[in-house]
Amino acid sequence: MAAKRYRAGAIGRTGQGNFGHGLHVPYQKIDCADMIAVADPDAAGREKAIADAGAQRGYADYRDMLAKENLDIVSVCPRWVDCHEEMIVACIEAGCHVYAEKPLAGDLASADRIVAAAEQNNRKVAVAHQAVYLRQVHQVRDLIRENRIGKLLSMHAYGKQDHRGGGEDMLVLGTHLFNMMRFWGGDPLWMTARVTVGDREIAPEDVREATEPIGAIAGDGVVSLFSFGNGVDGSFVSRANQAGNGQGYGLVLVGESGRIAISGGAEAIAIYEDGLWSPWRGGHTWHALDLAGDHLQETGNYRAIIDLIDAIESDRAPISSDRDARWALEMIHGAYASQISGQRVIFPNPDRSHPLEKWNSDH
Repeated sequence: MAAKRYRAGAIGRTGQGNFGHGLHVPYQKIDCADMIAVADPDAAGREKAIADAGAQRGYADYRDMLAKENLDIVSVCPRWVDCHEEMIVACIEAGCHVYAEKPLAGDLASADRIVAAAEQNNRKVAVAHQAVYLRQVHQVRDLIRENRIGKLLSMHAYGKQDHRGGGEDMLVLGTHLFNMMRFWGGDPLWMTARVTVGDREIAPEDVREATEPIGAIAGDGVVSLFSFGNGVDGSFVSRANQAGNGQGYGLVLVGESGRIAISGGAEAIAIYEDGLWSPWRGGHTWHALDLAGDHLQETGNYRAIIDLIDAIESDRAPISSDRDARWALEMIHGAYASQISGQRVIFPNPDRSHPLEKWNSDH
C-alpha cells in the first residue's frame, strides 16, 4: 500500500522520439496513481497519447504542464536523447520524480548533470532498462546467489546483430545487456575493445548519427572485454547482419559448475548444469527453466513505476536508476574510447565528452 496517491504526467514528442516504448501507459493499472496530463507539441500525437494513457488533459508545451499540474511523477518518453537532459532536469526542478527512456543522455557529461540535479533536489530517476525489473531476472540472481551454477566467473553478451549490428546495436540494445551484467556482476573496473567497419578498424570519417538521433555511433562490429569485481570477466559482441534475424540477442552466465543462458528480453532462460563445457562428451544438455515470466515492455514498464513509487517512499535508489543508466553509457562509450586510444579504459572514465564526437572534431 502506497502512502499517498501520485499525480502522474508524461512528456512525448510525436515524430521526434514519440512516447518511447509505452512509458506513459502503465499508470492506468496502478491503483495509487492518477494519470493527470500528457505533453506533446504535435496535436494529433497529443490526442492519441491522452487516449492511450487515460490522461485527463493535454499540453502542447511540457513546461506549461509542469507549472500548472503539481505532478509527483513524470515519464520522459522520447527515444531521441537530444531532449533528455532538458526535460528530465525541468521535471526534477519542478519537484517531480522521473521515469525516463533509455539511453539516459547523449554523453557522460549530460548524464552527470542529470544525476547531480536529482541528488541536489532529492528526486528519484528510474530508467527504462525494463529487463532488470522482471521477476525472472531476479530469480536468476537468486540462482546465482544460491550457487546453482557455482561461483560466477564470466558474462558473455551478444547484441541483436541485425542490420544495426555494431555501434547502433551496442547503444540501442546493448544498454539493456550492460545493465543486466551489472545487476548480476557489479560494477566493471576496466574494459578494452575493438570497433571495426568490415575488416578494418574505424576511422574518424566512420562516425555517424544512428538511425534516430540518440548519439554518435561508429562501426558495424564491436568486441568489448570487461573486468568486474570478484574475479568476474565479461564480453559484448555485435556484428552486423548475422544469421538468425536477432534471435541470438542475450547473455550467457558462466559459473564454476554450470551456465545460464538468457534471451535479451528475458522471455527464455535455460540452464546447463555441468562445469565442464564439452558438448562432444554427450550426456549433458541445456534445460529450459520454468520461471515466473513477465513481458519485457508491458510488464517491465509497470514494474518499473511500481518500484519507483516504492523507492520514493523507502528513500532508496530505483532498481535501474540514473546512476545505473550512466554506468551503461560508460560501458558503451568506453568501447570507442578504448578503440581510439588503443588502451584499456579505467572506470569511471575521467573524460566525460563523447569520444567519437571529440575524435571526429579533432580530425
